[in-house]
Amino acid sequence: MNPFCGNCAAHCSIGALESDAALMFNETIHLFLNPAAGRGRAGKRRARITEILGAQDIDVSLHESKCVGDLEQRVRQQVEDGCSRLVVAGGDGSIHEAVNGILSTGGNAALGVIPTGTGNDFAKAAGIPLDWEHATQLLATRMAANAPPRPIDAGRCNERFFANGAGIGFDAEVTRIARSIKWPIGDIVYLVAIFRSMLDGIATPRARIHAGEFTWDGPLTLANLSNGPWVGGMFHIAPMASNSDGVLELLLARPVTRRRIVVLLPKLMRGTHLDEDDILHQRVTQMSVEMDEPVASHLDGEVQPMQKHFKLEVLPNALSLL
Repeated sequence: MNPFCGNCAAHCSIGALESDAALMFNETIHLFLNPAAGRGRAGKRRARITEILGAQDIDVSLHESKCVGDLEQRVRQQVEDGCSRLVVAGGDGSIHEAVNGILSTGGNAALGVIPTGTGNDFAKAAGIPLDWEHATQLLATRMAANAPPRPIDAGRCNERFFANGAGIGFDAEVTRIARSIKWPIGDIVYLVAIFRSMLDGIATPRARIHAGEFTWDGPLTLANLSNGPWVGGMFHIAPMASNSDGVLELLLARPVTRRRIVVLLPKLMRGTHLDEDDILHQRVTQMSVEMDEPVASHLDGEVQPMQKHFKLEVLPNALSLL
């Protein structure tokens, strides 16, 4: 350092900041793409996505998932190796895997999302454009400018994490059926799955729920815990939900008949069901659910093993969104 230069320390400090910014700009961005997302549409968009990112001089390392769980494992490995920014091109299932890959390591890698799935519920909740090209262009611009990520909440159910929501009971069974339908019909697949699930009858197992001062002990059709407003692409189940307010929205449905479900469906799609006598709503930060028998459940639309015990909680500002 030149002892005769009073501004030397300031210049060195500025130079260090510029060097850090340059390092971040030149950082390789790991792009995790699920080619099966959106019933195969994501794979067809691979070249255009990398082209848009490359146009902003972003160095991209592409990782394509091969099967369920592969994306999560690849994300976890990169985060453990020091990755600080990554991008996922896929649907809610891909985001679910990425979130678990990040949070299971205790890492804080920032997540960018390019919605190429069927429902894209998380993208809606996060204010990400559903036009995948537009979303990619905006994301590329933000990353090239080193725009700071914004914090959002996540949730945890037992040992798994979720980004958008968790469901126990009927909606999880609907999700399971929807996953088995291979028709290229977009969000309508969930509507078809609802009618299919009603053919076998509607299970209403007994549930014991504790969430702060709120308790429930009795039969239920479903319990849904929302971090975002939408499920299944087309159902506005929790219009008040925000993934940046530090709470989760609990929606319970009392036992209902097939006919009643048909009546409630349009209201669920519009988000006007909250005043119905069948629906209970509570804002919670943590809760426990004990079922008399193993039941279906889902996290972000990903069906989980049948189980009886659930501990759920919100994780404020657990995720960083590019």
